[in-house]
Amino acid sequence: MTVVDLFTSGPTATAISQIIDTIGEFLFYASDVLVNKDSFKELGAYLERIMPVLKELRKEKVSDSEAFNHAIEVMNRETKDAKLLALECSKKSKFYLLMNCRSIVKRLENHTKEISKSLGLLPLAASGLSAGISEDIEKICDNMEETGFKVAVADEEILEKIESGIRENNVNRSYANNLITLIAEAVGITNERSTMKVELEEFKKEIENARVDKKKAEAMQMDQIIALLERADAASSPCERKLKYFAKRQSLGTRILEPLQSFYCPITHDVMMEPVETSSDQTFERSAIEKWFEEGNKSCPLTMIPLDTSVLRPNKTLKQSIEEWKDRNTMITIATLKEKIHQFGDDDQVMECLKTVQELCEQREQHREWLMLEDYILVLIQILSSKNRDIRNRALVILCILANDNDEAKERIVTVDDAIVSIVHSLGRRPEERKLAVALLLELSRNDMAREHIGNVQGCILLLVTMSNGDDDQAARDATELLYNLSYSDQNVILMAKANYFTHLLQRLSTGPDDVKMIMAKTLAEMELTDHNKESLFDGGVLAPLLHLFLHYDLQMKKVATKALRNLSSLKRNGLEMIRQGAARPLLDLLFHHNIQTSSLWEDVAGIIMQLAASATSQDAETLVLLLDSDDDVFNLFPLVSVTQPGVQQNIILTFYVLCQSPSSSYIKTKLNQCSAIPELVKLCENENMNLRASAVKLFSRLVESCDETIILENVDKKCIDTLLQILESSSDKEEILSAMGIICHLPEIDQITQWILDAGILPIIYKYVQHGRDRDLQRSNLVEEAIGALHRFTVPTNLEWQKIAAETGIITVLVQLLESGTTLTKQRAALCLAEFSKSTVRLSRLILNRKGLLCCFSAPKEIGCRVHGGICTVKSSFCLLEAEAIRPLTRNLGESDDGVCGASLDALLTLIEGEKLESGSKVLATENAIPLIIKFLSSSSPELQEKSLNVLERIFQLVEFKQLYGSSAQMPLVDLTQRSSGRVRSMSARVLAHLNVLHDQSSYF
Repeated sequence: MTVVDLFTSGPTATAISQIIDTIGEFLFYASDVLVNKDSFKELGAYLERIMPVLKELRKEKVSDSEAFNHAIEVMNRETKDAKLLALECSKKSKFYLLMNCRSIVKRLENHTKEISKSLGLLPLAASGLSAGISEDIEKICDNMEETGFKVAVADEEILEKIESGIRENNVNRSYANNLITLIAEAVGITNERSTMKVELEEFKKEIENARVDKKKAEAMQMDQIIALLERADAASSPCERKLKYFAKRQSLGTRILEPLQSFYCPITHDVMMEPVETSSDQTFERSAIEKWFEEGNKSCPLTMIPLDTSVLRPNKTLKQSIEEWKDRNTMITIATLKEKIHQFGDDDQVMECLKTVQELCEQREQHREWLMLEDYILVLIQILSSKNRDIRNRALVILCILANDNDEAKERIVTVDDAIVSIVHSLGRRPEERKLAVALLLELSRNDMAREHIGNVQGCILLLVTMSNGDDDQAARDATELLYNLSYSDQNVILMAKANYFTHLLQRLSTGPDDVKMIMAKTLAEMELTDHNKESLFDGGVLAPLLHLFLHYDLQMKKVATKALRNLSSLKRNGLEMIRQGAARPLLDLLFHHNIQTSSLWEDVAGIIMQLAASATSQDAETLVLLLDSDDDVFNLFPLVSVTQPGVQQNIILTFYVLCQSPSSSYIKTKLNQCSAIPELVKLCENENMNLRASAVKLFSRLVESCDETIILENVDKKCIDTLLQILESSSDKEEILSAMGIICHLPEIDQITQWILDAGILPIIYKYVQHGRDRDLQRSNLVEEAIGALHRFTVPTNLEWQKIAAETGIITVLVQLLESGTTLTKQRAALCLAEFSKSTVRLSRLILNRKGLLCCFSAPKEIGCRVHGGICTVKSSFCLLEAEAIRPLTRNLGESDDGVCGASLDALLTLIEGEKLESGSKVLATENAIPLIIKFLSSSSPELQEKSLNVLERIFQLVEFKQLYGSSAQMPLVDLTQRSSGRVRSMSARVLAHLNVLHDQSSYF
């Protein structure tokens, strides 16, 4: 066996196959990783590029070496380790993986470097490698060496916050809540308490697993993280926290303890807050000893021993003891004060207790939590009914402190009986109390549940509207912002309108300070306004101040003003007024010149333009106001669909889509074809963004109807047809499906395109939609219309094979049924398709063979031929209208009011009297009473119907029988046509009259 044979079948080839399999497994697991997705994706992209090289390498005849085998072995090991890492990252706790994301990235980076290094050794370690493989390896290695894996910015920020919280011993609940919310967003879970609690439990399990695996350093670090995150609300329920608190508090007794002597600083003689040890092992308050050193002292204040002033060691043990002592006394104080507030009848004593409670609230968040656990909220709400306004004011202040940044406190406040009613009552009292009450309500309104309660209190909205007009700037601002928070509710908006809030809003939007203008604009941007409100605001002059904010203020104000304009312009009347007042021009200019700093502003401006376009479609053509009033507007706006932001692309496409349905549609379609819209739309039909794709398909369907055939042929290929098939099969957007079918319907009926449609398998889908055509749903009816239009290309008699394929689906029977149940356009298109099928029946009708001979008496009975075609006809084999029972519904459709239905039905019936079938076909028409209806078309206002009728009668009246039966009824309409018509109709009428012997063949009417 040669060296080459050994390589292609030996252990090295096996190892290469293993690497290829491992890469496939890595890609599978990497698609499910929970963190560092981009890094895994990047390594996966490199490994995908390596696979073809390995496959070629496995087939190449090369001489390997020990170095070659070693390189393959290293690559095999590293890809296996990378696969195991991907598997691990697809299964472990999301929180655990996030906390380890730095080490995961480092491992990925190491695997990438080792794989690159081993790959780069292959050309050096083996002879006989082709130049192509060596070149591919070099390119891949160059790219891999340039790679620098990084932790995502958001993940890095979270890790830094965690490290900071641990370092500073941060026990702040809101810090932990914010942190756990960031973690939830980063790992892709909801921030619901139950979900995050489950994730925390999973995280703890991973830590225990690390401890079992003797990863002590990792477990210790993770324990610190758990201690930090357990401060968050999601870590435990309110009930669990309450049980834990009371278990500790009841173990403390009821007596306040004096501080130990060691707690006092020898310099200040106060209890220390930040105890530090000096080089003499004495402990002092940090600020005091630092001041001692700054004053030039170099020795210990107690022992006078010279000190190293650079050495100050935090005494963590003492600090913890002091904090535990403080917490113990605070818990006892909080419990004691509540009893005193209940017992005291003296207002001064109650005030002293409330003052202490307020001080405790302001000191630490931990104290606020203990106050809530001791049910202080109920106590504070109860004393809002006190006759002493100072007590009421102090209670409002404390409630506001408790509610600040604490949803649990907010919800507890609003669930106390009559709590919101009591607070609202304070809005009607003296200025100071009003100010505190509105501040509290504003804080509460930042919670969904609390907002619901506030808006339901009778008289609240009216009081707030009055306050927002008041002289106290801060109270007015708070009332204004509170009304904004309440404006989410339709009922509140109604109450605000009754209280003349919108009049006040318009005034403040123009003359108020900037922060008030911002709130007013936000209200207009986000409020669920009724059409009446939108109309009233526009009539009140809201457009001018909003445009001023949009044009002349900073980015933040521009964004809010734009959202407000977008909200208001959704009413078509307002949109039309914006166009009339020239508001579209600055918006368009902003888009055209790319003077937009943020993607959200860009999308909102494009959204307004789209709504203005929708408004333009609603106007009377006689008083036409154009949104895009110059060629440049179209040529500047449409190219913006190439921007990378889907929201902007979609809004611009929808702008043109609605304009293609406006009075200016013809102009818009012409200009879009001039600026090469079709190629861009064909490309967007393949976009991964479903909404953007659907919009592109809809606009494409509008343009294809009137687009130059050359443009279509240059841009629509087999790939485009396959894309349309995918949309028809998988889209959940009914309008997109309708538009995709519309595109197929209106594509040029040339052989190549029809063959692509057939090869793609679209014909069965067309049949499915036509078959479901009896559903009277409007969108379904429109879809049936387009589907029958798309079917037409398969019914043309120039390609008998396509006709047979279509007929085999059973479509002819369905088309006949739709002649009676379909929409007007469905009936017209169904009749046209039947007409095309019927044109082939004569040549497909099977001849009846005469059986002669001695044994003819024993043969089967003679077959009966078709009344028109003479031979043997069936629906699927010869497309016969008689066999399909189409004659009666086609005849009935001759009595329809729509000329298109009448004309198409007549075309189908005409196929029965072509050539030699004139007599037999005429008899069938006479049997179904079709001829009198055809004669009626002589009096039609449609020249096309007149011509078709004349064409039928000219042929039928060649037969004496029919001339005698129907000649007299046709004579007067024919005479009338010869007298009042001209051109072709006049001469055709004269020829028919000649058949009836009314005119001589040499008449001047010919």
